[in-house]
Amino acid sequence: MSVLINHKICDNAPECDWIKACPFWAFIWDSKTKSITIDNSKCTSCWICEKACPIGAIKVAKTKEEYEKIKKEFNADPRKVSDLFVDRYWSEPMKVSFLIDVNKIDFYVKETGKPLILELFNENSIECLIKSIPVKDLLQNMDVVYRKVEITWSFVSKFDIKNYPSLLIFNQWKFLWKIEGYYDTSRKDELKSKISEVLQKA
Repeated sequence: MSVLINHKICDNAPECDWIKACPFWAFIWDSKTKSITIDNSKCTSCWICEKACPIGAIKVAKTKEEYEKIKKEFNADPRKVSDLFVDRYWSEPMKVSFLIDVNKIDFYVKETGKPLILELFNENSIECLIKSIPVKDLLQNMDVVYRKVEITWSFVSKFDIKNYPSLLIFNQWKFLWKIEGYYDTSRKDELKSKISEVLQKA
């Protein structure tokens, strides 16, 4: 028996719960390839992983015929990770009004008269956000302008950004602070407090 992973909809997040769900440590997050792999020699076909995956990216095949059938279904699946963002994370579609051109950031920073919280993202940087803090909760009751911008390497190099998604805080084009990577819910109060502190000092 074998386990198959549909990588078209699996976001290969190292914090994914079903990696830990396997009692035999058959799932591995490979830091070199940045993907989840399965060691089928350790699999006992207990189906815990299939039940634990919230998006149905894992299937356990009982026979060779079933394995080939599932493999064909995965290969024919037209979906991709970004298509499932709304379904998986229970979030509303991103409004176009929030997305700005990286070349127009100067305008937003200088003309809004308020601190700018800029979120950097790209399609390949989407990680498992099931446990993450929605940005609207992180910035609740803060008098700021929030915008999203797609990543360009010149921008990334300028601010030495290594992990996505990232939140950058600006005021009058002065770069104040950044949060890189996964916004874990366990850090919600800490991050809200830090952002408030940074804005108060600006």
